[in-house]
Amino acid sequence: MRRVVITAVGAVTPVGGNVADTWERVKAGKHGFAPISSFDPARLKVKCAAEIHDWDPVAAGLNKKEARRMDRYTQFAMVAAKQLMDSAGDLSQVDRYRFGVLVGSGIGGFNTTLAEHAKFLEKGPDRISAFTIPMLIGNMAAGQIAIEYDLKGDNFGVVSACATSAHAVGEAFRKVRDGYLDLVIAGGSEASINEFAVAGFQNMGALTDSQDCDRLCIPFDKERKGFVMSEGAGMLLLEEYEHAKARGAKILGEIVGYGATDDAYHITGPDPSGEASARAMVNACTDGGITPSQVDYINAHGTSTPLNERCETIAIKNAFGEHAKKVAISSTKSVTGHMLGAAGAVEAILTMLALEEGILPPTANYKVPDEECDLDYITEGARQADARYALSNSLGFGGHNASLLLKKFEG
Repeated sequence: MRRVVITAVGAVTPVGGNVADTWERVKAGKHGFAPISSFDPARLKVKCAAEIHDWDPVAAGLNKKEARRMDRYTQFAMVAAKQLMDSAGDLSQVDRYRFGVLVGSGIGGFNTTLAEHAKFLEKGPDRISAFTIPMLIGNMAAGQIAIEYDLKGDNFGVVSACATSAHAVGEAFRKVRDGYLDLVIAGGSEASINEFAVAGFQNMGALTDSQDCDRLCIPFDKERKGFVMSEGAGMLLLEEYEHAKARGAKILGEIVGYGATDDAYHITGPDPSGEASARAMVNACTDGGITPSQVDYINAHGTSTPLNERCETIAIKNAFGEHAKKVAISSTKSVTGHMLGAAGAVEAILTMLALEEGILPPTANYKVPDEECDLDYITEGARQADARYALSNSLGFGGHNASLLLKKFEG
C-alpha cells in the first residue's frame, strides 16, 4: 500500500480566516461564540452561535462575479481551497486526471434555498434566480474547486451529516493509498446559521440555549446542554508520498488509517453501547497497522451534548480498554463550535498540527466534572506532549461514524 501524506491545508473558521490563526486560538482555548448577528434571533430560545463575521469573499480572494453565483458554503470552500493551492508548491506538471476532489457538505446551500423560496412566494416562479440549483446543491463546492484548478480526477461530494468531511478525507485517503489517484483535495464546508436551521436544531433539543458565551460549548462538562452551531470550511491536500517527494512538496503530516461504521440505532441519538463507534476507532488502528494502545491523543467528536460525551466515553473505553485511562482526549469544538459537515476536516487539520508541534489542544472552559465522563480530557489548557499517533473522531446523525488515524510525519 502507498503512503499518504498531507502537503497543504486551508481553513476558514469562526476563530480564524486561515489555518494558522485558527490553530493559535484553539491552542489558547479562545472560543468564537457570540450573540447571533446574521439575523434577529428574537423568536428563538437559542441566541448564540459561532459565526464568521464580516465575511467578504472578494477580499478573501474570490472573483466578484463568480462569488455572487455561489452560496456562502461554496465561498468558504473556495477560499479554503485557494489557501491550500497557494501553499501547495508547484503543481504545474501534475496529471490532472490523477488529481481528485472529494469535498462535501452536510446541508449544502441552505441560505440560497431559503432566500429563493421566499422570493418564489412573494414574486412568483419567474423571479427565481437561474443560479438557484447550482448554488444550493451539496456537490457544487467540489465542482467549483475542480473547475477553478482544472482537476479532472474523481470528484464528488460526501454527505453524512456531522461526519461528512471526515468521510471525505477517509475516502480520499483510500483513493490515494490504493493507487486510484495521486493527489486529492478533501474536506467539507458548511454555512447553515439561519433562523430556520437554528429553529430546527433547537426544537429537536440539540442546541444549548445558554447565553453565557464562556459556558456555551463545554464538552465532557457535567453542565453541558447542547452544541453550538458554527460555520466554515476545512481542506487537506492528500498526496502519495513518493509523488510529493518527487515534486519537492513540504510534508505536514501523514494519514495512516481510516475506520467507518454505522450505529444502525437511531436517526439522531448515538448508540448508548458505543459499540459501532468503538469499532470505527479500532478499524482505523488496524488499517494503520497499530494497536489502540499506541494512540497518544484523540480529538473527540465532543459536541457538548449530554448524550454524545457519555456515549463517546463508553466507546473509547470499549476500543482502548485499560489504555483509555492513559490516552489524552480533547474536543476542539469547545473553541470552534460545531461546524457540522466541515467539522471533521477542520479537526483533522488541528490533529495534524497537534502532532507536528507536539502541543495537544485543550477542552476549553471545562469546570464541572461528570462522573460518567471520567477520562483525561485535557482540561488544564494546552499540553506539551511528544505524540506520535492520534485519532480524529466524527459522529453524524443517522449513526454515521468516521475515525481518522494520523501519524506524526517522520520521513
